[in-house]
Amino acid sequence: MNVLYPSFAMMALTFFCIMRLGYLRTNAVKSGEVDYRFYSLYRGFEEPEKLAQYSRHVIHHFETPVLFYIICVMAFVTNQIGLLVTVLAWTYVTLRFIHSYVHLTGNVVIVRFRVFALSMLVLAILWVVVLTGLMRQ
Repeated sequence: MNVLYPSFAMMALTFFCIMRLGYLRTNAVKSGEVDYRFYSLYRGFEEPEKLAQYSRHVIHHFETPVLFYIICVMAFVTNQIGLLVTVLAWTYVTLRFIHSYVHLTGNVVIVRFRVFALSMLVLAILWVVVLTGLMRQ
């Protein structure tokens, strides 16, 4: 079992969100929804709500998921790559995909928060499992 595969899936989601944001921003500038000068300092002009939501979502991918990448690399390097670690990693990624779907569609905040909280719980458990395995070595 390779614990790095979930990391690749998470990165694919991140790349998708970044590319989608770029596409939406380009179209917004072309259509006149946003003045292109807004993007020089992200102030002085208004950004449509949907673009602000996408922008914030992309930023989310560089917050707690970084801890996920770190623990996956630590697990791989230290050979902590059993079934439990792999299942936890895939569960985290699945929850992040669900979080993205909720955030970028209906954006029901309580649902989004619950999915986020569950993903953080899974991530914390993943850290504990890997670190406990390291202490046993």
